[in-house]
Amino acid sequence: MTLVIGFLILIGSLSGAVEPVGALAVMLLASLLMPVMPYMLAFAAGAMMYVVVEELIPEASSGNHSNLSTIGFSIGFVLMMVLDVVMG
Repeated sequence: MTLVIGFLILIGSLSGAVEPVGALAVMLLASLLMPVMPYMLAFAAGAMMYVVVEELIPEASSGNHSNLSTIGFSIGFVLMMVLDVVMG
């Protein structure tokens, strides 16, 4: 039992070993990535919003027309952002 727990701790630790490699790659490529950074962050934010609406709100993804609730949320969010920019 102790051997299994030690193995699981080792595997869990190794799963985080990739993070310094990714951080180093971003630090080395920061000057090249700077022009596209706003687009990458916007894509990440959109992906996160989709996951929140589709997976974390159970009522939105239940039923036959689950895509309509996701599209409705997206349209409402875009309308809210447009009104925020237009009205200051």
